[in-house]
Amino acid sequence: MRTLVAALALLAPVPALAQEGHDMHDMGSMPADPGPQDHAAMGHTMPAPATPQDHAAMGHAMPGMPTDRPMPMMRMGGSDHAAGGSGTALLPQADGPMRGVMLSHGDWMVMAHGYLWGVYTDQGGPRGEDAAFVESMAMLSATRDWGNGTTLQLRAMGSLEPAMGQRGYPNLFASGETAGGQPLVDRQHPHDLFMELSARIDTQVAPNTKLFLYGGPVAEPALGPSAFMHRRSARYFALSPIAHHWFDSSHITYGVVTGGVQAGRVQLEGSWFNGREPDEHRWDIDPIKLDSWSVRASWSPTDHWVAQVSTGHLKSPEVTHAGEDEQRTTASLHYSSGAVSAMVAYAAKHRLPGPVLSAWTAEANWDLTRRHSLFGRVENVANDELFPDHDSPLHDRKFRVTRFEGGYAYRIPLANQTELALGGSVATYLKPGALDATYGKAPVSYTLFARFALGR
Repeated sequence: MRTLVAALALLAPVPALAQEGHDMHDMGSMPADPGPQDHAAMGHTMPAPATPQDHAAMGHAMPGMPTDRPMPMMRMGGSDHAAGGSGTALLPQADGPMRGVMLSHGDWMVMAHGYLWGVYTDQGGPRGEDAAFVESMAMLSATRDWGNGTTLQLRAMGSLEPAMGQRGYPNLFASGETAGGQPLVDRQHPHDLFMELSARIDTQVAPNTKLFLYGGPVAEPALGPSAFMHRRSARYFALSPIAHHWFDSSHITYGVVTGGVQAGRVQLEGSWFNGREPDEHRWDIDPIKLDSWSVRASWSPTDHWVAQVSTGHLKSPEVTHAGEDEQRTTASLHYSSGAVSAMVAYAAKHRLPGPVLSAWTAEANWDLTRRHSLFGRVENVANDELFPDHDSPLHDRKFRVTRFEGGYAYRIPLANQTELALGGSVATYLKPGALDATYGKAPVSYTLFARFALGR
């Protein structure tokens, strides 16, 4: 209960912000398929401005908006043909606009977004556990149009998940990071209090071409697809993917500088960042270093597709593999029709020195109607961290595990761009017979949730 109260306290300022006496814009009133200059999507990237004429064309002029100067419009990053995901990652424009609470204050446009999950999970088999816990996230961003095609965005995002304790929650076959100095296995660590403290500046240098600079003390480098909690294809999965540490474990990084160029439907970027994953002390800011690098290329051939390939060299990313660097390479393909959002992705992490461990993920969310959604995910991971005890005969052995998960969410739209979703999912697994004695022959897990969200 104390955790629930703390999480509610984190989100309480967000709806309150909407009640201030500023000009407020409801993103839910935007059309489902906005034009290139009008779209918006959730992410950690810099929006481009929209003029009063743009709002008039959409049929929803902003209250109190002056007609003699442009008003910046929240277009959370991306090019004119792709929407922003987490960090500087791109998602399909057809995913639609970000729905949240927005208000103007002078020359600034502010957006509030967040979610609160109440979750119960029962992870099957001898190694599985059951637990009830709370997940949370709150985000504020402020954007200003400086004119001449230049915009600035400041962003802060946080979570009260550290209140659940260093060991996080049960998640069968997940691994990565530590609690009390011991490796976490079959559990997912909580997010840090500070999930992002960043800034981004964009400037147009030619028609349909802009340069951008992004980073901050807590940010996300240009490596991998958009993080799972920001992908619409993963919206109603209460538990993190077991492949999280292959694809997007760097989404909270203490020290990032990214530069890039967007030209038409292509984005090229590179990052200098801290390769070490966050430590187990989740309430503070870790030491900031710039000792690793990554590069990423993204392409959006149409408004429905985004492809990315990326690679990065991470300096000693995992405390459980001290002194070992990692070369991480990923590729992903995202699709959206609006009602259906999907992703398929591949990742390989090569420990230096050490083995190459690969992972595959395919996931989708299908909004059947305004109230009913189906979702599913298949993951295949090669993991050598399931037996951290050096005395175990299975220590450091690589096992390839496949997880199948499917579920349903009943969505209840509420006032002021809030939504309550009630649902659950069931997961089954394929694994080598050598794991039967430890995990059981056919473990089955299930998860129930209530998800309250401000915005999409």
